[in-house]
Order: sequence, then structure tokens, then C-alpha cells
Amino acid sequence: MDRRSFIKLTAITGTSATLASCGSPENHLIRFVPDEELVPGVAEWKPGVCPMCGSGCGLSVRVMEADVEMTRSGQQGVVRMGVAKKLEGNSAHPVNQGGLCARGQAAIQVTYHPDRIAQPLKRSGTRGDGAFTMISWDQAIAELVSKLDALETAGTQKSLAFVTGGRRSHRQVLIDGWLSKFGAGPAVSYELFGDDVLRHANAISFGQAQLPTFDLKNARFVISFGADFLGTWNSPVSQSMGYGHMRGGRPGIRGSFVQVESRMTTTGASADEWVPVKPGTHGVLALGIAHAILEHKLKPATSGRASAQIAGWSAGLADYAPDKVEQITGVKAARIERLARDLVEQSPAVAIVGGVPLAHTNALFTALAVNALNELLGAVGQPGGLHFTPQIPMAGPSTGPRQTLDKFAAAVGAGSQPVGVLVVDGTNPVFAAPKAWKVREAFEKAPYIVSFASFIDETSVLADLILPDHSFLESWSDALPESGSMIAVASVAAPAMKPLFQTRATGDVLLDVAQKLKKPLGLNWTTYDAMVKATFDAIGEDAWATAQKQGGWWGELGAKGASASAGSKGATANGNQANTSNRSGQPNASNAQPASYVEATFAGDANQFPFHFLPYPSLQFHDGSASHLPWLQELPDPMTSAMWSSWVELNPQTAAKMNVSLGDIVEVASPAGTLRSAAFINPALAPDIVAMPVGQGHSTYTRYASGRGQNPVEIIAPVAEATTGALAWAATRVKVTRVADADGKLILFSAGGQLREHPHEGETR
Repeated sequence: MDRRSFIKLTAITGTSATLASCGSPENHLIRFVPDEELVPGVAEWKPGVCPMCGSGCGLSVRVMEADVEMTRSGQQGVVRMGVAKKLEGNSAHPVNQGGLCARGQAAIQVTYHPDRIAQPLKRSGTRGDGAFTMISWDQAIAELVSKLDALETAGTQKSLAFVTGGRRSHRQVLIDGWLSKFGAGPAVSYELFGDDVLRHANAISFGQAQLPTFDLKNARFVISFGADFLGTWNSPVSQSMGYGHMRGGRPGIRGSFVQVESRMTTTGASADEWVPVKPGTHGVLALGIAHAILEHKLKPATSGRASAQIAGWSAGLADYAPDKVEQITGVKAARIERLARDLVEQSPAVAIVGGVPLAHTNALFTALAVNALNELLGAVGQPGGLHFTPQIPMAGPSTGPRQTLDKFAAAVGAGSQPVGVLVVDGTNPVFAAPKAWKVREAFEKAPYIVSFASFIDETSVLADLILPDHSFLESWSDALPESGSMIAVASVAAPAMKPLFQTRATGDVLLDVAQKLKKPLGLNWTTYDAMVKATFDAIGEDAWATAQKQGGWWGELGAKGASASAGSKGATANGNQANTSNRSGQPNASNAQPASYVEATFAGDANQFPFHFLPYPSLQFHDGSASHLPWLQELPDPMTSAMWSSWVELNPQTAAKMNVSLGDIVEVASPAGTLRSAAFINPALAPDIVAMPVGQGHSTYTRYASGRGQNPVEIIAPVAEATTGALAWAATRVKVTRVADADGKLILFSAGGQLREHPHEGETR
């Protein structure tokens, strides 16, 4: 079904007439009476919440009338209703301040996607073959209730497993409370590009187990250690707004920016100075800069909580003298000395770390090192520095420890964790997890799988029952931003339009099931919006009314909210505030032993696998969850201009040694597997690194993403950061071999605005 088949932007009039299509009686449609009053040709702007990442950006949704085909009581017809036509950023929202990234703009295609699941589905074929039968919601709910009742009758509630994406929202809190009441274990949480290492480091350094907020607009010097903060990391729209003000929003003041990384990101392309560094050595460079500051007495020595986590700090970091750091990182000693002086002289200055440096086995050391540098710079809790967004407490139980996906899959595979019913919501781990974890094999051991997916993907195709969610424009949506604002924020929005299909909001489905179980769970709410409202009622008397008007509540927490969110205020220089755990349940380790540099380890012998493999989140697709949207498929990658395809990036020197030209097919092999894709020659890449964007390579994910390109996650080795257990997705070595001439599948966007494929052998363009 394409978009035209259910949205008819025609001049049809009347409220009860029979509409003929092509003169065929079998195509007659009934004109249904509309359920809402609409002003023809007049747009209404409604608040919304962007669902494309965890930033929680506010939306302004442009809603206008349209004719929509739908089925009522078994009769197909047309009804005039208000539908979303355009998404823009909410100018009043403190996180995005009117800005909206490309993924946010494309989010409207989620609602109108031609392959969206329109009603509950029950598996009718062999698991994984994609054969489903449409059923009613009454049938679907009854079947799920019967499966859960069977677990309760047998006393095997612990065999209920729930896998989620783990974003901070009321939906996740509801899931956690639901599982606790049922008697199941904690949810299994998985994000490919998660930030648990940084949360844990911040708990140690500052007593705050959350991601930081940077006051970029007031900074004069920013040094970023690998964080693509203008593209894909943390809260990119908020950070871009602050960066723009830092660079050009203050008359007579233009802030300076240095990016340290091994492959140039979109953020690195915006820097005044780009500093290449060896993989896994970013933390050493940070401490080399700190050593130079202390050695030359550019700033007074600190003895705070963050610096106390670094071994040798009180002795002046003797092991991190610039000449020693040069040998480890490849950054010249003179450059290290100059960066130290620049950071001090151009105050206020702040350091950022995220992304690739925190995807190595020594990631915790790296994060602690950058935190200590920030403390030395006087950046913690100060204008132009590092802060923590106050967190609003949510109605329901606090988010407790969650099981990691790799441990869950291993336990199921070994038979030590029985699974009677498996529920999946908001994640596609069969695609986004390393093959070495054997997630698909673990899932296939579950006798019954339930999915709340809106599309058939690599995970939902395994389900026995699919209960499709409303789109974010058709239901209550909310987010509690972890960072990106200097004040507390809770984003929330009522449905901007009525549902197009026979879908239901997942939160309401869970609450409905909770009441219909043989042993009801006794949750405090009957509808999801009532649960959300309870959070705002706790903030203040007018908070709920204010939130509905402007798309959320933001401001300083009063005594009522502040007492409930102890420890959520911004950290001080001494890190006196404390949260008890991070999202993985790691304890607040303020008494941890001081960290020393330990060389990062990589899966694969360097002699056999000479290159470091760098899979990275793409600007369009991030972890692959957005690759089903055609607007994003045809959006040229900002660093390569490639679109509708995947590629392997090689340094020109590396490519020349292997006789590889643009578009040639190369094989990339790691200890975990192999893949083949087209080569792209990238001069902004270290010679010993092979890079590849994540997002393509889906076997099952709508007509726009299925069978397109390769998935680099498949060949990542199962290496973890030791303390948090987080996947070290940049810790794999590979070898590269040229295997064929170009096949024309690498599509680039030319300077003249035309699509061009790489020429085949003998062609010129």
C-alpha cells in the first residue's frame, strides 16, 4: 500500500455520499462523518516530541485537513480528518530551541510509511519467514493474557523476559513497574551506541550517573575527544545551537574549537584544528595536557573528586609528560604544550569526550581522564563549562538495574535462563548486536515471542504476535531529557492526529493487559496519559496544564520536585551531589581506586588483522533504526556524499598499496566474520584504520532498507569494557582484500546535484 492509497488529497465533498472509483461498484467508498471540526485550508500547529533519539527535542506539528481511507466496522470508506503535514522544532523548547535535525524532519514518514503494520498480526508460517495473519485486538489481547496467565499458574513468572531500548521515559518506567508487579526479572536493555561508560565515570568523578550538558554558548575554547557532538552524539541539536552561539553569537568573541579523533566526523570538519590520535589513547592525551598545565603552573593544582580518580595526579602526572605522551598517542609534544596554554589562556574552556574513545577496552580510564582535565580547567558547574541537567522524578518505581543483552543471550543459549514468553519493545537487537552474541539463536529458543513493533524487521519477523504501536503523532508521547538543558525539562504531547490504522498505544496495551490478567497487577493507572499526568502533578499545581499547551514543562524545580529528585541538581566542582546507580545498575563508585593508563586491547592478532575497524553511527541512520525512511536514504552523507548504499573507508595510502580505487569491492574480515562492500577513499582517516557507517545491511526492514548494503555490526568481536560490561564496538581488528572491480552500487551525489554511480571498468565520466 502506498501513501496515496490512504491519504486522498482530493476535492471530494459531502458527508454521506457514496464515492465511485473508476466507475466500478466494487471500489465504492463510503463517506464517513468526521469526528472533529476542521477549518478548510487552515493549518493548526500542535506540540509534539521527537522520537528519533533520546534527546527529547520538542516539535511543532503542522496539521491540516485531508481525506483518509480507513475501515470502520468492516466497511471501507473515506473520512476527512486533520493529519500532520510538516514537523518543525519547537522554538520555546529549551533543548532544541526551534532546531530540528534531519532525522527529526524525516520522522513524519514513520506515520505515513507504506509498509507500516496496520493491525495486530499472528504468525501463520514458520518462524522468521514473515508469514502473518491479521487478527483483531480482542483476539490479540486475549492470546497474550492467556500466555501470561499460564506462566503465573505454573509459578514461572521469572521466565517472562522483556527486551527494550532502555531510553528514559514513562514507557520504560511502566515496563519496569509492570515486570516487578508480575514477578518477572528486570528488563534486558540494549543500545548499540550506549553511553553507560560515561555515566559510570561521571558517577565516580562528580556523583552524577548521567550524561553531561555543556554550556557551549559561553565557552571560549572547546576541545573534544572523539565526540561527534554536532552530528550523532548525546544531544546534537542542543549542542549545535550552543556551538553556533560560541562561534558567532557574541560580537568580538569567536570561540576556538579543537577536535581529537582518528577519523574525521562532521564535528571534526567544523574544527579550527583537527588532531589525529592513535586509537585508545585519547585519555593519555588529556592527561598530557593536564601535566603541561601543572608543570608550567598555568593553573593552580586541584585536589577535587575527579582528579583524585587519576593515579599520580598529586605528584604532577609524571607519567604523562608530553614527550612520553607523544610516543603513545602520536601527537607532537610541542602541540600538547600549545594546547595546554590555549585552554588556559582562552578561558572559560571545556573538554568533551564521547563516541569512539569510549568504545575501547580502556574507555573508563579515558572518561575519568577527561573529567579530571575539566576539573583542572575549572569547567565543572561554571559558565562555559560542564553541567548536569536537573532530573524530574517520574511517577512509578525508579529505574533499577537491568540485564545486559549479551549476558541474557548467553544465559538463554546455555539453558541457565529459561524463557517462556519473550517481549520486545523499541529495539532491533537481532540487527544491532554482534553476531557473536548469538542473539537470534537465543530468541528462537523462546516458545512465544511478542513484539510491539510498527514494522517488520529482523527481530519482529521472529514474533508469534505483533501488537503494533501508534506512531508518535497518534498517541501521547513523552521524554525526560538527560542532558541538553541547563534547567529541568519534561517533554510531553497529546496526539497531534487520530490514528490512521487499527493500532494501539503500547503503554495503554500494557495497562489493559495488567487489568485483564487472572491475577491483576494492581498498577496505579488505567491509561498511559494518566501515568504521565501524575509526574506533572508532582511538579506543581499548573504543571500539567502548562505542559499540554507548550509541549512540556521546564524551569527550576520547586521544593516539591527538588525533594523528590535529590542529587539531580548540577554537580559542583567537588562533585557533592550523588545518584546511586547508572542505567546498567553500576553502583556509585566514588571510592574506586585511582585509574592508570592501560593500553587498549583489540580482538584479532595484529599480524593477521593489521587494521583497526571503526564502525560509526551514521548521521542519517544512527544505529540502523532509521534506515527504513526514504528521505534519509536519499540524504547524502556529509563526509562522502554517498546515499542509498554502504561503503568501506580507506586511507589513500592504504588503498594505493592494495591497488584499490573508488568503488572497488573489498572484503573486510575480522575474527568474528566477513563482509564485502564498495571502497571509498577517505584522506581524513588514519592509515591503520578501516571505517564503515552503521545503518545499512538489513535483511528485513521495509522496501527501502531491505537488501541494501552491508551491516558492519555483524563482524564486531564480542569485546567489552571491563567495569560496565558495555560493548567495546571499536575494539576489533580486521584485514582488507580487494576482490572485484566496482559494481555500480556505490551511489554518490555529484557537485552538480545529480546522482552518479562509480563508473564501471572502461567508462569515463
